[in-house]
Amino acid sequence: MVREQYVTTTQGSSVPRPVSDHVYKIGIYGWRKRCLYLFVLLLIIILVVNFALTIWILRVMWFNTEGMGLLQVHSDGVKLEEGESEFLFPVYAQEIHSREDSSLLVHSSENISLNVRNENGDVTGRISVGPKEAQGHTQNLLINAPNNNMLFTADGEQAMIGPDKLRVTGPEGGLFQHSVETPLLRSEPLKDLRLESPTRSLSLDAPKGVHIKALAGNIEAASNMDVILQSSIGLLVLDAETVRMPSLPQSQGGVFSGNAQDLYEVCVCPSGKLFLSKAGVTTTCNENQEC
Repeated sequence: MVREQYVTTTQGSSVPRPVSDHVYKIGIYGWRKRCLYLFVLLLIIILVVNFALTIWILRVMWFNTEGMGLLQVHSDGVKLEEGESEFLFPVYAQEIHSREDSSLLVHSSENISLNVRNENGDVTGRISVGPKEAQGHTQNLLINAPNNNMLFTADGEQAMIGPDKLRVTGPEGGLFQHSVETPLLRSEPLKDLRLESPTRSLSLDAPKGVHIKALAGNIEAASNMDVILQSSIGLLVLDAETVRMPSLPQSQGGVFSGNAQDLYEVCVCPSGKLFLSKAGVTTTCNENQEC
């Protein structure tokens, strides 16, 4: 309670005239005061609980000056000293390295996907490894050796292999649905080389010639129908010590040569067909035509 007293004087007189006193009450009383104290008490309780929860979170998450538990935050990135890290949502990072003297392992119960996006957010490259298959989507695939030499590259038009040799080790060999362009096709040592087309034709084309060579074995060409050797301009040369045609048809006529061993001559029809005729003193092709 504050008491204020106002004193006035009358004009022309120095004697003060007393004025009635006015009393003003300053403060909060009654239920307002109790509500204010209750609000302050409640605020203190909330602050204490928040402070306790903060201390508990710091202790549980192992926060320290270097990071959070085994996860350390440095100027060049985030480093996990020990243990394993688990991510529940997508991870965006510029680089991911493994710890020193250890490999980088990525585990997932479903699949693992790596996406590359451009400045507009569109996916330009993707690698997905699932429980049944692995897929990759990119405009150009390039694989280099440690010395930066190209090992394999592929795009929408062609695939190129950089090393000098391509080795196919499967028991069924290599299966190609379309044409194959190569300067050399060779089998492994002590292995046979087979070119086979089960239901269609097989073609070997080269502008300057096709060379088929067997250094220590035979060359066999088998066909269910015709085998055609054709030369547009040049000759067909059979250069060998012995040329055999064991299945040529034989004519029924002819004159016996008189020797103990039968002799035959090879006859050619106008159509190019070859047949055998028993040799005589003179030719017997005209007498025994099998054309």
